[in-house]
Amino acid sequence: MTDHHIGMIVPSSNLTMETELPRMLRAREEAEPGDRFVFHSARARMRHVEPEQLRAMNAQAGRAAAELADAKPDVVATACLVAIMAQGPGYHCTAEDDITRVLREEGCDAPVVSSAGALLSGLEALGARKVAIITPYMKPLTKAVADYIEDAGFEVADALSLEVPDNLAVARLDPAGLREHHRKLNLSDVDTLVLSACVQMPSLPAIQPVEDEIGIPVLSAATATTFRILTELGVDPTVPGAGRLLSGAEALTKTGGGHGRESVV
Repeated sequence: MTDHHIGMIVPSSNLTMETELPRMLRAREEAEPGDRFVFHSARARMRHVEPEQLRAMNAQAGRAAAELADAKPDVVATACLVAIMAQGPGYHCTAEDDITRVLREEGCDAPVVSSAGALLSGLEALGARKVAIITPYMKPLTKAVADYIEDAGFEVADALSLEVPDNLAVARLDPAGLREHHRKLNLSDVDTLVLSACVQMPSLPAIQPVEDEIGIPVLSAATATTFRILTELGVDPTVPGAGRLLSGAEALTKTGGGHGRESVV
């Protein structure tokens, strides 16, 4: 049995990252009992998903990273997609580098994953070209996310904003609703669906059913983050019942290291 220690930087009001990721990795433990996953979190204050609070939360990442460094995790994930994407295209590289620098200063050599960078890596791994997204954000933030994804080389053909500004309210959204919300999108010419472009909006129970229904890959910020965490840990990035990205069925050509940092499998 190998223990893998995962450090997470999460918004103070986030309830979902610390439930969906452990749930996926517990499922993996049952399927692959040689690996066990242990989670350690540091929190950064953020209650409302609005630009000022997102910027203020980003400013706390260094402090949170230093706290996690004391636990000597094997990988660190920073888990608020919109806080990074709202800062403009490519900011996930800056955020990952800043956290890496703090970890190294504190004597921790863990690789760093951001949910923003992980989503781009997941789309790339699936060979996505034209995508649709669902977010809980207000429309201006959804546009910022769509622009960020398009700057990375993907076309966002359609987007749905659920317009829930309170972060705790986002966590309380019923994931079963996503089995209906996706029908509001035009998926006629889309090759991949991002069912939840937010690590706070619960989606895990809907990922596989929606993928089975629409016949194209379905992922979320959380499943993409899990994929990158497992890749950085050097273990097989598979989780049963969590969509094609984590199925092990894809011939993946872009894994680990973030979007644009290529390693061939």
